Amino acid sequence: MRAEADPPPIAVQIESMKRKHVRDVLAIEREVYPRPWSASLFFSELTQRKTRHYIVALADDALVGYGGLMLHGEEGHVTTVAVDPRFQRRGIGARLMIDMVATARERRAATLTLEVRVANWAAQRMYAAFGFRPIGVRKNYYAETGEDALVMRIHDLQSEDVMVRLTRMRAQTQA
Repeated sequence: MRAEADPPPIAVQIESMKRKHVRDVLAIEREVYPRPWSASLFFSELTQRKTRHYIVALADDALVGYGGLMLHGEEGHVTTVAVDPRFQRRGIGARLMIDMVATARERRAATLTLEVRVANWAAQRMYAAFGFRPIGVRKNYYAETGEDALVMRIHDLQSEDVMVRLTRMRAQTQA
């Protein structure tokens, strides 16, 4: 649910991340993460199409967010999700997550995990709306700050419950 002070959602197109997007992805990466990924790491991830799924969110041709998913056997893992701070709280993160959860289901993953900063309550609430539940804590996971990470997981990604949640999230975000 959105607080009344939140800006209205904006229309975004979700598409596969390509090499041409990495410069804009890095600009957001440097703004939102104390220890950003490098261009070479993104380029490496993009070459692994069978086990990776990287996407961008575009609003009027401006790159406003991105996400990444790693798949191995029946396990999926959200590697990254970020939204340009000027566009946060407008449903873009949810749109990225809808695509990644749906893709993990399509690729027959049984579980999906992610890590999130313990203090990032807004992200935790969004992930919970998709069915992610806390399963543990990684102490000092974020080396640059010493902050812990909450590990969250959807246990049965192929369940009817997850499909219902995806349908609800699509309707709420007009995805």
